[in-house]
Amino acid sequence: MIRAKQPVTEVVIDLTGPEGNAFHMMTHARRFARELGMDGTTILTEMMNGDYENLVQVFDKHFGHFCVLER
Repeated sequence: MIRAKQPVTEVVIDLTGPEGNAFHMMTHARRFARELGMDGTTILTEMMNGDYENLVQVFDKHFGHFCVLER
């Protein structure tokens, strides 16, 4: 059986490690937005309009349905 490519069902990002760095989070957001057909520029702008906690909350709001953030 051949099926259409499915998005990864769960990605885990450790916020206490190097992937939890704000720049890494924005890179993930840009890639996920592109893969999901979302407006990455708007999401990145929203992520940058605050402190690190805001960045994490915005990321979770947009990508929390398939990406798990661990502290």
